[in-house]
Amino acid sequence: MEVLATPAAMRAWRRARGGTVGFVPTMGYLHEGHLALVRRSVAENDATVASIFVNPTQFGPGEDFERYPRDEVRDLALLEDAGVAAVYLPVAADIYPPGFQTYVTVEDVSRRLEGEARPGHFRGVATVVLKLFNGVEPDRAYFGRKDAQQLRVVRRMARDLDLPVEIVPCDIVREPDGLALSSRNVYLTPEQRAAAPVLSRALLQARSRFADGERDASVLRETVRSIVLTQSRGTPEYISLADDETLAEVSGKVEGPAVLSLVVRFGQTRLLDNIELSPPNP
Repeated sequence: MEVLATPAAMRAWRRARGGTVGFVPTMGYLHEGHLALVRRSVAENDATVASIFVNPTQFGPGEDFERYPRDEVRDLALLEDAGVAAVYLPVAADIYPPGFQTYVTVEDVSRRLEGEARPGHFRGVATVVLKLFNGVEPDRAYFGRKDAQQLRVVRRMARDLDLPVEIVPCDIVREPDGLALSSRNVYLTPEQRAAAPVLSRALLQARSRFADGERDASVLRETVRSIVLTQSRGTPEYISLADDETLAEVSGKVEGPAVLSLVVRFGQTRLLDNIELSPPNP
């Protein structure tokens, strides 16, 4: 496995590599969710590249950029064991050199939900993803469904800018008790960790009601909210039932594919989760 530290080194590696390349962008501190993406890429491509870069432009003031968990040695060992051919490990000065002033903004779909809660977040995400794509030049890029809005922002950017990369969504990987895997789960106290599966329980209950025929968006949102509020350690920031493509909130009845998502705060830690809802074809 090669470790490539600069955009020029990454591009040179790609030019010398034939066949298909899959790409898994990460911010490191890897868990089984990341490794599931890697394994799928290894299975579907001739070579796989993973990146490790804690992107400063997607963190807002007062967020956890400085304390975001990092363990580069462990991450590299995990990626090598998983069959990654190369790791792109740039530093911020190479991604954002002095005088940098060009950013990517994906309109509309990035304004809601996390876009409102974290202004500028998706500008940072879209910009760094495009820069990573330009270095790696992947045929396919793998993103988890847990970050539902991020997936849709990246997919829209790739479509609108005619990027020659297939965006491959991958299922959420969960702990046995239902908690979606996240690098930020390490911030939780034991008591908060015990309470955190309330997110998945709430979503599963709403999905059960949806499967039984409930289509009223407000009822489904309230189903989630009422279950989250049974757990006093978590405070819901938002609960959304939105169009699967645009993330515009659904009013009235759910008539097409939708995504039901929520963010719950445990102390200083924000946890997000979601499920996708699709009415059966008539």
